[in-house]
Amino acid sequence: MSAPPPPGFYVPAVLFFNEHEELDFPSIKAHILRLAQGGVTGVLIQGSNGEAQLLSREERKETISFARKTLNENGFNNVLVIAGTGAQSTRETKQLCTDAKDAGATYALVLTPSTFPPQMSPDNIIRFHREVADASPIPTMIYNFPTVTAGLDLDSDTIATLAEHPNIVGTKLSCGNIGKTHRLTSRFPSSQFAVYPGRSDAYLHGLLAGSAGTIAALVNVVPKLHARVYQLFKEGKTDEAMAIQAKLGHGDWAISKIGGIGGIKAIVSKNFGYGQPFVRGPLKAVDPNSLQSNKFYGVIEELVTLENEI
Repeated sequence: MSAPPPPGFYVPAVLFFNEHEELDFPSIKAHILRLAQGGVTGVLIQGSNGEAQLLSREERKETISFARKTLNENGFNNVLVIAGTGAQSTRETKQLCTDAKDAGATYALVLTPSTFPPQMSPDNIIRFHREVADASPIPTMIYNFPTVTAGLDLDSDTIATLAEHPNIVGTKLSCGNIGKTHRLTSRFPSSQFAVYPGRSDAYLHGLLAGSAGTIAALVNVVPKLHARVYQLFKEGKTDEAMAIQAKLGHGDWAISKIGGIGGIKAIVSKNFGYGQPFVRGPLKAVDPNSLQSNKFYGVIEELVTLENEI
């Protein structure tokens, strides 16, 4: 059987573009290095925050390769690269898994197709993920994110069935369901099948329920705070960890209200000195100059202040 990713905290990294919606590689490099310096266990390239579905096949390969090269050239060989390989056909998903391996990714995160929701019965979902895992040259993980899959929400029985496959090694649960997380962690050790809540507001709660950590958007903004929670958890200092966790929970809510992917880019651009807030249409950009007037931004400012103090 293939081995899952190690426990820790991972970042579904945003990609930066210029005003022409072309990839801004200097800003992408600056972002990857800040995240690595913040202690992330790994970088997810082309999760939903990476605008995967808005990139060409060549761009997907190029950004994975660029991330791996950036990490290696700067002494972060131990930071994993996971590649999002979701597509709407089984055939293309298999191709993207092969591309990910060739570009230097260690794992593939596979989103369930959602163009035809009525066709995606539990049996068909299981068949899709098994066929992809059979063909993938790197271990695969199940990406459950109902918000971007037309409401398709894999239950714990479906994921547990898939967990028996020798090349399916984990799941990212962006549904944020702690009950689902616990049902899976109580059936499978993290050394066999790693369960990662996909939200910072379920981070410590997931760890207490036996999860392997998190793969969460807010890590784009405050990686060191996530590292601190993980360290406090390992030291058994649950009360201290929970105090930071409460702030992360408010931060998760705030970035969703500020503008999701566009909001994250605006926050990073405003606070860390690189990147512009451009997104690819039909997504909507957020003007960094508008942040101060957003009632949710004060929560983010507090988190950034704490991040800079670490």
